[in-house]
Amino acid sequence: MRPALRPLAIALCAALLAGCASTPTASSSPAAPTKPLTMQEVLDAATPTDWREPDPELTVYLQLANGGRAVIELAPQFAPKHVANIQQLLREGYFDGLAIVRSQDNFVVQWGDPDADDASKARKFKQAAETLPAEFTAPAAGLRFTRMKDVDGWAPEVGFVDGFPAARNPKEGVAWLAHCYGNVGAGRGGAPDSSNGSSLYVVTGQSPRQLDRNITSVGRVIAGMEWLSVLPRGGGPLGFYEKPEQRTGIVGMRLASDLPADQCLPLQVLRTDTATWDKLVEARRNRRDDWYVHPAGHIDLCNVPEPVRMKP
Repeated sequence: MRPALRPLAIALCAALLAGCASTPTASSSPAAPTKPLTMQEVLDAATPTDWREPDPELTVYLQLANGGRAVIELAPQFAPKHVANIQQLLREGYFDGLAIVRSQDNFVVQWGDPDADDASKARKFKQAAETLPAEFTAPAAGLRFTRMKDVDGWAPEVGFVDGFPAARNPKEGVAWLAHCYGNVGAGRGGAPDSSNGSSLYVVTGQSPRQLDRNITSVGRVIAGMEWLSVLPRGGGPLGFYEKPEQRTGIVGMRLASDLPADQCLPLQVLRTDTATWDKLVEARRNRRDDWYVHPAGHIDLCNVPEPVRMKP
């Protein structure tokens, strides 16, 4: 029986060698590498379900006396008590007629009552609370946290929650909003619990992340940031305006839900919990636009753009 196996083995080896030497078929050819997408290509391929419309009850319109208007989206996921108090202040008309009081270069623009430190002149609250507990962090459980793989110097993990740049500490079970450009926070004094939402600021400079977990953040500007970032810098300490005429007045602040529909913008924000968002972050992490020579391989949390558009 053994000699009869030799011709079979020789034939099998010949067949295998012939197969290896043959020209590969189209189906066995390696696939051509897929060209990485640019951010614009990612957005062009986005579907309607990749976009969301901000809740009118959490959308604030800040109308300035110089004709500018900024739109702020509030984040009750992180500061529920402050957001509720700000909503009450808005409905009381608290901010109407107040002013931008401070513009510090490469830092923040702040607005509120210029006479807040003078009890005889300070604007009175109606039903809004004058004291609130600090809300520097929030429980991480239950938040729709889309984590980025990039290392961060300020937190164990960073990512986005419902469109807001955020950070979290899994060991402590807490999360917080990050002080990226456009972040809106509640100004406070020396005591941690001295903020109530009547004095607000927006980050206009290079991401002061040292403020994370030291001030209550309440949301972010999603439109009209250019009206705040270009305000003249104040000449006083910390960028405060030294003369009343240097301040930019506030005509009013209103929730979108309290405005006529024709006074609101049909804004849509790109969702941060989808595959499209992951592609966008990667497109910005490793720029493949024709101008770039070397992809960075990394992106900072505050350098990820969050697209906002008018509803088509």
